[in-house]
Amino acid sequence: MSNFDSNPFADPQDSSPFQDPSVTEATANTRGGLEEFNPFEDTNKQQTPGSKTTPVAAPLPVKPQQQPAVMAPTSELPPAYTQSAAQPAVTEGAAELQRRQEELERKAAELTRREQQMRSAQYNTRENNWPPLPKWFPLQPCFFQDFAVDIPLEFQKVVKLGYYLWIAYTLVLLLNSIFAVVYLGVAGGSSAGVCFGLSLVALFISTPCSFACWYRPMYKAFRSDSSFNFFLFFFIFFFQFMVTVVQAIGIDQFGTVGIINGLSMIGAGSKGDSNSGMVVGGLMLMIGIMFGIVAVLDLLYLFKVHALYRGTGASFSKAQEEFAKGVVTNPGVQTATRQAAASAVSGATTSMFSSGGGGAAAGNNRM
Repeated sequence: MSNFDSNPFADPQDSSPFQDPSVTEATANTRGGLEEFNPFEDTNKQQTPGSKTTPVAAPLPVKPQQQPAVMAPTSELPPAYTQSAAQPAVTEGAAELQRRQEELERKAAELTRREQQMRSAQYNTRENNWPPLPKWFPLQPCFFQDFAVDIPLEFQKVVKLGYYLWIAYTLVLLLNSIFAVVYLGVAGGSSAGVCFGLSLVALFISTPCSFACWYRPMYKAFRSDSSFNFFLFFFIFFFQFMVTVVQAIGIDQFGTVGIINGLSMIGAGSKGDSNSGMVVGGLMLMIGIMFGIVAVLDLLYLFKVHALYRGTGASFSKAQEEFAKGVVTNPGVQTATRQAAASAVSGATTSMFSSGGGGAAAGNNRM
């Protein structure tokens, strides 16, 4: 049983067909040729058949060390920035919008402030604040003046211009009094004394009168759109314009130093070789020029206010109505009217009773 074969018909000497020597040699040569093949070797090199070479493993490529990428610094300047054609228009439009926005915010803040002040004025009486005098001064302010509260926004610049014009006129009157003293000291004489005295009168009377007679009516005219105050301002301010022109001429009897007495002082100084007379005459001439400048500004301001007055729709009939209404509603006029009526009634009653008493006495005498 040990010699049992699974194939009884097989050759006992030929156990495997692949163990044939010819097959074994063929397979060995084929494997050797494949192992010795190198495509990178010279094609002209001839191999010795049957020779065997030991293949050498190719060296592995060396991996470079990985480092973070670093950009090399450069010293080149960036190219010059050039604006496009549309950019200036966009910039100008943005600036215009910004300006309008700021103006609207300013107007809104001013209106809010005025509303708050008017709301508070309904409960609290407004205290007079002009002229700005200290608390310890015996005289107290006589008027209330606040351009932001009383005057509409579109007329504030005009009213302020009138206020500055009044200040300029006051300063010229002050300088006129100072140089009138110098004129009296250098020239002497009765005419220079009269000029100095009248200059003080003009300073202490014309200053408050001009404020109360033309500036305050103009202020109230723009505050309440009053035609009557406009007419009052036009009449008195035109009169002041004429007075300022006369003051610029420089007549001693009008209390001003100006062109005429200044030139006469310069002539007297040149004849007598007096440098002081020529210097004083030049200063007096300068005061006359200042009066002339104020007169020109007065005329221009009069035209400007008149143009605004025509634009408000005011008229003389409206001024008459305001005057009549103001007279009727004036507390002083009402009090005087009541007193006059009471006096008339009491007088009539007294005369009636006195005449009645006299008639009764005459009847008794007849009896």
